[in-house]
Amino acid sequence: MAKTPTGFKTRLEPQDEFPHDPGDAKNYNESMYFNVFDPAKKTGGWFRVGNRPNEHYAEMSVCLYLPDGRVAFMFGRPTIEDNKELNAGGLKVEVVEPFKRLKVTYSGKALVLARPHEMADPKKAFRENPTVPCTVDLTYEGVSPMYGGETVKADGTPLEIDPEKSFAKAHYEQHCAASGSFSVGDERFEISGYGLRDKSWGPRHWQAIDWYRWCPMNFGRDFGMMLSTIGDGKGGVRQGGMVFRDGIYDLIEECVIDSDWDEHGYQTALRAMVKTEGGKAYEVTGQVISLIPLRNRRTAPDGTELQTRITEGFTEYRCGELVGYGLSEYLDQIVDGKANGKELGF
Repeated sequence: MAKTPTGFKTRLEPQDEFPHDPGDAKNYNESMYFNVFDPAKKTGGWFRVGNRPNEHYAEMSVCLYLPDGRVAFMFGRPTIEDNKELNAGGLKVEVVEPFKRLKVTYSGKALVLARPHEMADPKKAFRENPTVPCTVDLTYEGVSPMYGGETVKADGTPLEIDPEKSFAKAHYEQHCAASGSFSVGDERFEISGYGLRDKSWGPRHWQAIDWYRWCPMNFGRDFGMMLSTIGDGKGGVRQGGMVFRDGIYDLIEECVIDSDWDEHGYQTALRAMVKTEGGKAYEVTGQVISLIPLRNRRTAPDGTELQTRITEGFTEYRCGELVGYGLSEYLDQIVDGKANGKELGF
C-alpha cells in the first residue's frame, strides 16, 4: 500500500462497501476477502468472492486450515447475471453496518486435503481426496480504522486506467475480530480470533502484477500488521503496508522480507525488517504451519498461455515476545516453469 501521489487523493465512503457500477471493462472484478485465525485453537481460514459481471461469472474460494494440518478447500466459477450482491457458489457476504460489522456464510462442499501441496495439480487432488459438506458462519467486527480506497484526481474525478494492465483501481483493508463456527463433514469448529479483510474493485488480471509478498497478521485485538512487497516489473520492489497499534495505522515506509523455501519453491519461513513513518522499527519472524498452492491461468490475446501461482500459508508470527497468527500469501508469475519473484533479502 503506497502513499497517495501529489495531485491526487484517496476517496472512501460507506457506500463503497456495496457493489459498484461495473462499467464496460470486460475484466471488471469486484471482490471481498476475509481471513480469521483463532490463536488458542490454531485454526482458521480465508474466504473470497469476486464478481466478474461482464464475463457473467464469479470467483469463489473457501479455505479452512484444520488443527491437525489438513486443509479443507473449495473454489468455483459460478454463473452470475449482475453485480448486485456478493453471493455466489454458496459463499455470501452481508454488510450489516459499513466499516463496522459484516457476515460471511458458506454452504456447500469442501475438498479435504491431508497433503495440501497436492492442490498444485487440482484435477488429481479432486480425484484422489474426499469431498464433504461444509458450512461457515462468521461475524466480522472492524477493530481498526479503514485503510485505502479509490485514488482519484484532486477534483474527485476518476483516473484513466488501462483495463489490460490493471489489478484493481480501488482497494481498502481493515484489521478485524471474528467469531462463529465452521463445519467440515462431521467436524465442527467454534472460532474466536482475529484477521484482516479487504475489498477491491475495477478491472483485474491476475497477471498484471509481476510478483508480491502479502503478510497480514494479528497479535491480538489491538496490534496487527500488513506487510507488502511488490515487484515493479523492472527489477525493483515497492515496499509498504501498515502497523495497527494504539488505535491508528502507522504506515510502513520500509519493508524487507527474506524467505526460506522448500524443494517446490514454497515459503516455509520468513524474516521481515519494518520501519514506519512514525519512526518505529519492528523485526518479525514467521513460520509456516500449513500451505496450499493455488493457480490462475489465462490465455493472452496473442495466444500466450499465462500462469500465476499463489501460495497461501497459514503462518505463526513472532514480534519480540508476542506470538500472532495470519497468512503469508506469495504471488508469482510462472516463467519457463519457475516462479519469478526476486526478494531483496537482508
